[in-house]
Amino acid sequence: MPLPALNRSGNLSTAWLLVLAFLATTAPLSTDLYLPGFPHVQQDFAASASGVQLTLTGFLVGMAFGQLGFGALSDRHGRIVPLLCGNVLALGSSMMAAVAPSIEVLIAARLVQGLGGAAGVVIARAIIVDLTRGTETARTMSLMMTVGGIAPILAPSIGAFLQGPIGWRGTMWTLAVLFALMMTAVALVFRETRPAASRDGASVLGGLAQVVRVPRYLLFAALFATTFAVMMTYISASSFVYQNVMGFSPVGYGLAFGVNAAGLISSGYISSRLARTVGPLRTVRTAVPVLLACCVLVLVVALLPVPRWLLAAPIWCAVSTVGFIMGNSSALALDAVRHVSGSGSAGLGFAQFVFGAVVSPLSGIGGADTAVPMAVLMTAAAAVAALLLVVAARRGRAASAQ
Repeated sequence: MPLPALNRSGNLSTAWLLVLAFLATTAPLSTDLYLPGFPHVQQDFAASASGVQLTLTGFLVGMAFGQLGFGALSDRHGRIVPLLCGNVLALGSSMMAAVAPSIEVLIAARLVQGLGGAAGVVIARAIIVDLTRGTETARTMSLMMTVGGIAPILAPSIGAFLQGPIGWRGTMWTLAVLFALMMTAVALVFRETRPAASRDGASVLGGLAQVVRVPRYLLFAALFATTFAVMMTYISASSFVYQNVMGFSPVGYGLAFGVNAAGLISSGYISSRLARTVGPLRTVRTAVPVLLACCVLVLVVALLPVPRWLLAAPIWCAVSTVGFIMGNSSALALDAVRHVSGSGSAGLGFAQFVFGAVVSPLSGIGGADTAVPMAVLMTAAAAVAALLLVVAARRGRAASAQ
């Protein structure tokens, strides 16, 4: 029998939080656990580097469109059935990837793996909105973002460790086991959180059509996506910037990446604690200008003839500030479309991955020996986020005056 969703205090129970956190780690685990195996994939299939890269691109494309599909389906058919269907799809495609006879089959399997894995990410957010209200939604979203920040730190090291004994195919079998465990946890712990009355008469595309007509949702969803673009720009360029520009060793880069991730995790945790006292909107209004200032400082240091290692400090500040924004902005966006939160969550996830896919290649457009393109992109994304916040504030004041 499914476990109670809420504890005696009216907050999400520990069991539900743990399973939701498990769902939130789908994307980082399915990408980062696999990255250390790229050279072995290339050798096994005698493939080009771009061909191997397409196995990651396929997964990310699947994640983007899978969130649109499963988010909308969860509004029409409830949360549990689409979630379990997505897990079955991800499980089957992981097994197919593990036995892939060619690079083409592996790319296709990874595309389907992304489609299926998207169900956990998008529906987890919708379930949180179904069960929580106001500051509790922001608190839980921030906690999920914090958990999601831990996986990218651990997954590459675990993936590298697994390459020796089991190889990249073993990594795919590992992901299959994780999806099977996820499916079991959902079946044992969760119950349906979307009432039947809310599903009756709803069309699959109707929810998506509704969310794009809500200005408050669009503003905060765009703010969420542009903030993620700041983070993704840093992640995409970090290896070259820290090693080629700042002169860090591979070990030093790993440590610096860990320190930055620790800042992101810490700020996400602090944000979850502030949700009940400060509130998500006030936190975002404070954090976005700080993020812009940090990104401008990264750009200034990148342009000036100063020691390159000085870039580390403003980058850490920018990355840490993101932790105060993403959980709260997603909560503010979804709060505006509670009646179709699955479709709202789908829009968030789709925008997140599209923005990430756009900025990733642009971050290295100037070559491997400069931090300027990264700094320009980070600053531009943060500036757009600040502009969106100004527009949201003006709309809020106009609504209050009416």
